[in-house]
Amino acid sequence: MTVTFYKGDIPKGLDFGTSVAVDTETQGLSLLRDKLCLVQLSSGDGNAHIVQMDREKYEAPNLKYLLSNPKIEKIFHFARFDIAIIKRDLGIDMNPIFCTKIASGLVRTYTDRHGLKDLTKELLNIDLSKQQQSSDWASDELSQAQLDYAASDVLYLHQLRNILTARLLRERRLDLARSCFEFLPARCELDLKGWEAVDIFSHRMRRSE
Repeated sequence: MTVTFYKGDIPKGLDFGTSVAVDTETQGLSLLRDKLCLVQLSSGDGNAHIVQMDREKYEAPNLKYLLSNPKIEKIFHFARFDIAIIKRDLGIDMNPIFCTKIASGLVRTYTDRHGLKDLTKELLNIDLSKQQQSSDWASDELSQAQLDYAASDVLYLHQLRNILTARLLRERRLDLARSCFEFLPARCELDLKGWEAVDIFSHRMRRSE
């Protein structure tokens, strides 16, 4: 595995092919309070590219071009948060999208464990370390352990997408999954505008548990 680190943006013309695995690291999990710190990328070749964002400007024209390119599929795990934070700070919309967490929820109905660590352990027999999950991602200087952890969140998403797609086809739920993926930008817009914890599809519009 090679981890390539950039400050502010990726180089112009960096090629990820027709699909790119994407993840983010932030100061916390609040869409109102916490800033985007890192964007991690992989083409599925076993290598990762990590961009440390300029949290004052968020310019990154090459990264924005890549992520907003409609010809490149963006693969996430729990896309709902990443899409929202990228839209808020980078100001871009993304499509097409594949979310391994949504796909897992549609086909791994024998469990309620749909975290990335659970998926990679069951489907790939890889035990991801989450030791650096709670970490200071806003630090100017990141440790090698932090970079390795951030990279691990994108290295296996292509493999997981392939396995989960096969299961979605087997269960005849691929069209349903695609409809969910297409709805994600609207769901993220609701999150950003204050409906994060409200189920607007409920008759009583109760806050979701």
